Amino acid sequence: MNAEVSPPVAGLRRPDGPAKLAGTARYVADVPAGDALVATMVCATVPRADRAVVDASAARRAPGVAAVLTADDLPPLRYEGAVGQSVLPMTDHVVRYEGQPVALVLADTGERSRHAADLVRVTYEGVRPVLAFADAEDTVESRPMMGPADHGTGDVARGLAEARTVVGATYTTSDRHHSPIEPSATLARWDGDRLTVHDTVQSVSATRAVLATAFGLEAEQVRVVCPFVGGGFGCKGYIWPHQVLTAAAARTAGRAVRLALTRAQMFTSCGHQPQTRQTVTLGADAEGRLTALRHHSVNATSRHHEYAEATTDACASLYAGPHIELRRRMRHTDRATPTPMRSPHEGPGLFALESAVDELAYAAGLDPLAFRLRNLPARDALTGAPFSTHELRACLERGAERFGWDRRAPEPRATREGDELVGLGMAALSLETHRSPSSARVRRTADGRVRVEAGTEEIGTGQPGVLATVAAEVLDVRPEDVEVVFGDSRLPVTSMTAGSSATMGVGSAVLLAARAVREKLAGGAEEAEAEASWGPQEGSDGLGRKDTMSVHAYGAVFVEVRVDALLGRVRVARCTGAYAAGRIINPLAARSQMTGGLTWGLGQALLERSRFDVEFGRFRSKNLAGYAVPVNADVPELDVFFVEDHDTYASPLGAKGIGELAPLGVSAAVANAVFHATGVRVRSLPIGIPDLLEGMPRD
Repeated sequence: MNAEVSPPVAGLRRPDGPAKLAGTARYVADVPAGDALVATMVCATVPRADRAVVDASAARRAPGVAAVLTADDLPPLRYEGAVGQSVLPMTDHVVRYEGQPVALVLADTGERSRHAADLVRVTYEGVRPVLAFADAEDTVESRPMMGPADHGTGDVARGLAEARTVVGATYTTSDRHHSPIEPSATLARWDGDRLTVHDTVQSVSATRAVLATAFGLEAEQVRVVCPFVGGGFGCKGYIWPHQVLTAAAARTAGRAVRLALTRAQMFTSCGHQPQTRQTVTLGADAEGRLTALRHHSVNATSRHHEYAEATTDACASLYAGPHIELRRRMRHTDRATPTPMRSPHEGPGLFALESAVDELAYAAGLDPLAFRLRNLPARDALTGAPFSTHELRACLERGAERFGWDRRAPEPRATREGDELVGLGMAALSLETHRSPSSARVRRTADGRVRVEAGTEEIGTGQPGVLATVAAEVLDVRPEDVEVVFGDSRLPVTSMTAGSSATMGVGSAVLLAARAVREKLAGGAEEAEAEASWGPQEGSDGLGRKDTMSVHAYGAVFVEVRVDALLGRVRVARCTGAYAAGRIINPLAARSQMTGGLTWGLGQALLERSRFDVEFGRFRSKNLAGYAVPVNADVPELDVFFVEDHDTYASPLGAKGIGELAPLGVSAAVANAVFHATGVRVRSLPIGIPDLLEGMPRD
């Protein structure tokens, strides 16, 4: 069952690569700041209190300290827009979560700033008990962002009554943290009433808007610079309190201020993926066709904010069924606010759905692949809308052939090699296509040079190379000869680099601008410049969706696991991913995205868990020693390929999003393979040794 060796992948090598390898790519913490003060946050050590009383007298006397700022020292601020949570700390004295900043120490060096922060003493009044997730009540979003919290069609009770086979189970996923290699950092400087901020963000445009609102400025008075981001994965998508507080500190101190979060502060200051509890009930008739699908989900969120994982989103695009019932809820607890994390929504949701589908296939006596192929939808099962493209069948069939699924023994625990039980598992996957408007400017000079300008950020995905490729194709030059300028709010406004939408939005704007330049050149101009904007079809919602068309990217993932029969240790031996994600602009960068995403999915399946201490209201291990992520030894050879798919409804490029597609389905495929290997069905992530030792028979 050895996977075939993939040939070398063609495409443009990342133009940002040499600078990153040589260490000359400048990140926010590297930007020269001259006389900037260094800020250190003093964070609350309790999860909830009516009042934090800060004694900074000793800290203010420490060497090199310019100021210690508390809620009494900052100007009034309006914290709204694309913000990560609804309440800005240090605008009152209330503590809402452990790790919340209650003071800022400003000093001339980092060492002195941190030393003085240790001298700050904080006492708490009215400390309240921590509320555990299991004890909280279910609540409904007041303003659902991802669509209705309750959605469905038909009558699920009737569908279950008509079913020959019914399965139902509860699945749980853990709190997880983004853990980018670059912690968040902000450098703020005022020049009169003009603010310049170097910040590690996934949207310079959104950051500019939030800061302008916070300080009562016009957008033109704020400049945000961020060419390179050392990983974000969602935690740098919204604007978090520390960013606004740094700018406020710079205004109060009258000097530039730099704040770099510690690794521990990254666990409390810029979101996390919340734990979920999902119940899935499925019914199938005698022919193995779905008669009912019920998916209920609830996730933890903070007490002062709403964040709901739309875990039920993938159901209608993956499977046909006359009776569907989807519901999502939240439970407010004393912890920091969650946020989108690669991949939000479908990431935790597909673990539950695709595990349940696997269980139903076994209960119905059908091969898991055959069951999925039998239940593919012709249209969106909820709205009845046609699909813009729908290549899921091709992903399933071609992925299975490449993986060697037909050589799989159907019964669990049927294959053993030495002390290892061998199992094969798979999952289907779907990612809703979110689209946002963007602008770009393209210039071609008389000597043939091409320059692309857009405010977008490079967050590690190779975006500059994609934009260079788009412009080069239109203007008939080599991609290597296209200069891409990015990461500055003075450049044309682009959407957030998130939601797997950047290539569609920014790339389409570059395409249209390049075409306009080409037309000017064809008319006799020696050099030309054009700026263009692109956005989804008229009538689309804030995420670029319309009820008249269902737009998704698709895929299928197949894995082989080997489980030590004595120790219960799981090892993924090989993995094949087949994807239909529209036109692939740069195959080399796209393959890198998918292998990185598959690795991320393995982390969710087997390693990643942020343990929350309900007694003290804090995450226990705020470091990478206590929070495990995959390393080389955990990752097998990954076989990735793309099914041809050109979707001009999604974007003029024919492209869809891929960044968040690859992690999807991996955890379910691993869990399904573990069941095939051992006969033990694990319904909680990550899968641990105790899960298997407790359930495996002793041979």
